[in-house]
Amino acid sequence: MPNTNPHSITVEAAVLRRPASPLQIEQLEMETPRPDEVLVGVVASGVCHTDIGFWYSGAGAAVILGHEGAGIVEHVGKSVKGFRRGDHVVLSYQSCGRCRPCQSGRPVRCARFGEANFGFARLDGSNAYGGGVRGHFFGQSSFATYSLATERNLVKVPKALPLELLAPLGCGLQTGAGTVLNSLAVRAGSSVAVFGTGSVGLAAVMAARIAQADPIVAVDMRPKRLALARELGATHCLNTFKADWKRRLAAIGGGGIDYGVETTGNELIERDAIKLLNPGGRLASLTGGTVPRRLPGRREVLSVIQGDAVPQQFIPRMIELYRSGQFPFDRLVKFYDFRNIDRAIADSMQGRTIKPVLRIGR
Repeated sequence: MPNTNPHSITVEAAVLRRPASPLQIEQLEMETPRPDEVLVGVVASGVCHTDIGFWYSGAGAAVILGHEGAGIVEHVGKSVKGFRRGDHVVLSYQSCGRCRPCQSGRPVRCARFGEANFGFARLDGSNAYGGGVRGHFFGQSSFATYSLATERNLVKVPKALPLELLAPLGCGLQTGAGTVLNSLAVRAGSSVAVFGTGSVGLAAVMAARIAQADPIVAVDMRPKRLALARELGATHCLNTFKADWKRRLAAIGGGGIDYGVETTGNELIERDAIKLLNPGGRLASLTGGTVPRRLPGRREVLSVIQGDAVPQQFIPRMIELYRSGQFPFDRLVKFYDFRNIDRAIADSMQGRTIKPVLRIGR
């Protein structure tokens, strides 16, 4: 039956009702945009390991995941100035826009970052979705045909490029590339080791090549991914199944490494990476569980979120790097129909696909 409520629209969304269970594509009612919101018709959404983490553990309620959305602006709230109907946009992380970090141009340090992105509600605690389902994941919940976003987590992108390709720029690729170019500010000629060659790690490898690091060492257990890492810029590849990989890494770096990017979440790998740092070396941990700390010899461990990127600045930069052939992230992507979302998640978890992207709308 068609929706006759002028204050809501009908959306199709992949709903998680129980942890690690198949996602059900359901029709739901969603409120129309508030004055500060933008309604986006979602064309595509990447599947990120953060989505998979919530899928596996659950969120304590029926929820809509998805936080690497891309689409077309359908409606703009009356207080929104920077967007208009028909704009092509990529969606990224949400921030409050009011705290000191946000006001100083560092939204990734937003005082309410956790609420804004993982609270499954607007920052005022409200929820736009009916049927007992909660959304607003990363301020977007893009595993759906429509998404509500704000100016703070929208980035206008060129219409000449396919939105389905640009979708994963909003989180995973931004995190990997931003860690190298922003958080670590890798210097030309320095040694970089990237631990884990999923989409985040491979983005870091490509960014290290852009930064003119040398050597660039990719570390993983999957030979096919290591081979791809070499094609994308790694000068050396080490398999952690080989007993001597740590000794070889130290030798490649002339005794150790200047910069490390740890994407695996494996505590043993992280400990080894720390031990391999040169004096003054820096390790970025991207899995959220690490406490930043300084170690003897001016070594430093950083806990990095979103590559310290401001999406409105960094996503256009990645697009320009892609257009110039320096950031060929299209080689990581495999497309899936929206209704095959469970297959996309399974393929990612089992290592068959590096970056699944769901084709959702027109």
